[in-house]
Amino acid sequence: MPAGLCFLIATFLWGSSFVALKAAIDIYPPSFVIFLRMLITLLICFCLKPWIKRFKYQQGDWKWLLMMSLAEPCLYFLFEGYAMQYTSASQAGIIVSCLPLMVAFFAFFLIQEKLSKQIIIGFGLCITGSILLSLVSPNTDHAPNPLLGNTLEFIAIVCAAFYVVSMKHLLNRYSALSLIALQGLSGTLFFAPFLLFIELPVKHDVNALLNILYLGSAVTLGAYGMYNYALARSSVLTAAAYSNLVPIFALLLSALLLNEILTVWQWASIAVVFIGILISKRHAYV
Repeated sequence: MPAGLCFLIATFLWGSSFVALKAAIDIYPPSFVIFLRMLITLLICFCLKPWIKRFKYQQGDWKWLLMMSLAEPCLYFLFEGYAMQYTSASQAGIIVSCLPLMVAFFAFFLIQEKLSKQIIIGFGLCITGSILLSLVSPNTDHAPNPLLGNTLEFIAIVCAAFYVVSMKHLLNRYSALSLIALQGLSGTLFFAPFLLFIELPVKHDVNALLNILYLGSAVTLGAYGMYNYALARSSVLTAAAYSNLVPIFALLLSALLLNEILTVWQWASIAVVFIGILISKRHAYV
């Protein structure tokens, strides 16, 4: 399958994840949702065991494997899960626009990929637009505290950038499916203790559970599988540039499924974010 098509499918699934996560967290505590999501991923990977290449640890990789697992799923899902309690799915999707520029920065420092002036200028505009989006966003039923929620989502995207760079390094040494299985295991173990500090739900909502199933299968396994497959065959900046599609899908799906409406000032903030992305776009596809 062409790498571009894999990226397209992955970004659509990620865009839809904000809607599914928002629907699930409206019913269940974030830690419960994320634990079930990771457990579902782990169980599916166990069923796919015959297709997972035997994991052979290579000396010195523990730092990269630890950084990958902590960045995503552990810290990324932790911050994003709580972010969705305070912000809307559409706003969270826009914050994802910062990912390509953050990846460029981390790629420069961690794997010595070239960093241009366009990336620096674009990064500044992207951060400015994200801050403006948080400040001008009103409190609504979908976003009771957008400043806090968007800040948590921004931290989650920093974690995602670390993940992309570390994954690019590891894909040269391990199969994509084996790394996803490792993510499922680490995420399940990381979030299991959180269940001790929350009141476990007694009654369940079928729609919310189906959204969690979708997150654990189609998104965590499907999107990451497609993305990692294509990432192994592309440069890290080219791969990150495709995440520009995530907020577009998130906005469209939020409007269609959650009836979320953005104000004029929110659209202006979004424009600043996309101007920053466009400035750095030429470099990102090199």
